[in-house]
Amino acid sequence: MAEHEPQQGQQDLEKKIEETRQRFNNELLQDSTDKYDSRDVEKFQQDDALVEAYLTWRLYVVDDALKMIDESLLWRKEFGINDVSESTIPRWMFETGAVYLHGYDKEGNKLFWFKVKLHIKDAKSVVDKKKYVAFWLERYAKKEPGMPLTVVFDMTDSGISNIDMDFVKYVINCFKVYYPKFLSKMVIVDMPWIMNAAWKIVKSWLGPEAIAKLKFASKAEVQTFIGPEYLPPHLGGTDLFTYTYPPLPDDDFQTPLCENGPIISEDDMESKEGEMESRDTLESSFNSEIVAKPKKVNFLEDSLRSEDGERDTNMRVKRVRNPQTTFKGLLLDVSPAEELSFGSGENERKCLIILSNVTKNQVAFKVRTTAPEKYRVKPSSSSCEPGASVDIVVSLHGGSQASPQDRFLIMAAEMENAGSQELAQFWKEVPKIKVMEHRLHCHVQDSVKPAANSRRDSLVETSTSGQQELNTALMRVMVCNSRLEQKMNSCLWVQKLSDRADLPQHPPPESVSPRGGADGFSWATVDHLMGRWSCAPPAQFQLAAVSERSVDDNSGHVSRCGANI
Repeated sequence: MAEHEPQQGQQDLEKKIEETRQRFNNELLQDSTDKYDSRDVEKFQQDDALVEAYLTWRLYVVDDALKMIDESLLWRKEFGINDVSESTIPRWMFETGAVYLHGYDKEGNKLFWFKVKLHIKDAKSVVDKKKYVAFWLERYAKKEPGMPLTVVFDMTDSGISNIDMDFVKYVINCFKVYYPKFLSKMVIVDMPWIMNAAWKIVKSWLGPEAIAKLKFASKAEVQTFIGPEYLPPHLGGTDLFTYTYPPLPDDDFQTPLCENGPIISEDDMESKEGEMESRDTLESSFNSEIVAKPKKVNFLEDSLRSEDGERDTNMRVKRVRNPQTTFKGLLLDVSPAEELSFGSGENERKCLIILSNVTKNQVAFKVRTTAPEKYRVKPSSSSCEPGASVDIVVSLHGGSQASPQDRFLIMAAEMENAGSQELAQFWKEVPKIKVMEHRLHCHVQDSVKPAANSRRDSLVETSTSGQQELNTALMRVMVCNSRLEQKMNSCLWVQKLSDRADLPQHPPPESVSPRGGADGFSWATVDHLMGRWSCAPPAQFQLAAVSERSVDDNSGHVSRCGANI
């Protein structure tokens, strides 16, 4: 029954999505086809994840989801969100640094910073400011689809003049209506006490699901949500990042390190190649008269060396866990699809990325990361033949530990003239619009050491209690063995008497009943035999015979009582 529950839930969700689309077409698109931007309508009809996001944010109530969809699509057309770009925003807004994306919180969510002290209320620039916020959200939505944001209102040194309630309400609506499921949490840092009344009004604009995501924190408390590596020094952090424009701050992706050290950048590589060429030219001019000695080539050694290299590569790949999920891209299929899982075990400090070329041409690729000092990537830049696959090994360097904030960026572009192009030059000339990008985040597995320790402790406790039970059982066996030994001696003694005795010549007294005791003889017969023959019974038998005899007054017979021998 439990196996059918996830399948049933998926079927119910698909029915909800289909119902939402049908009602959208019948109720919202019936009046006019120009009501919304055609690009937004097309995306809504094709993207199940987008419809699911609206349904989830409205608790799967289709009526509420349709209202949200209508309001969102109207806003996107009014502000021309699909056409908003860096060139359509006034340059001075980028230069202020009042709003930008940078860093991650402790849960691995991107940080969306609002420097409140840099905001000044101005009715003339309200529309541009709203488009500016939408620009950042739309940019992130395209680069990290489905990944939530953590909004940080840094209110250090801000005052009443910096509070614009209409602008704050717009920002809240962006996450409440326009970008469903985008908000991870909203952290208000170092808020002056004089603004408490203003934020009480803000709370009234938030729905119950958003109020739970609102967090107020002092400078000392903000590290509960954000690590010091992504906090500026005035908030007690160590991040020396300074916003400057141009260019826009990238997603913090940098060239990773290879197994032997840092990879030479493309510019450094070109300069070094130029130095090598000039050096070779000078050396050739000085050594033109010297005849070069022929170099001996051992084909067997070369083939064995290449085989050893391939064997080492295969062994290295075999020790890495194979990914289970795949992202289907336009140029490359990427496995795993979303995350690289690292742990504390030796085999958990390496991950495998498999790139499969799905085009008819050669595809160039390179891998970048937000933490180049922690990871070694091999190969980090190369090309993949049509229909072939490339294995990339990502390993933690030294004692470094993976973090949920770490990200990897895979960039790929199709090489139409692969034979005549070098990778360094190719990446400089290829247009950005032709570059496929796919991002992977890190997942840190829980350590299994505490579980192993508890299991070891439980085994120790079990073995201790088992030893005690075994000792008790052994004591019982020894006592039973002693009793059996005593009884065996008694039986042997009685058997000996029966073999030697001539009972017809010496009959037992008539007053003694023929009914015997537990051993087949009456105790009166034993007494009679003991008096007739000189054979002495065992000492323990004598004590038992004396101590365990009693006379049954009612029957007049001698019988045994007490414990058995």
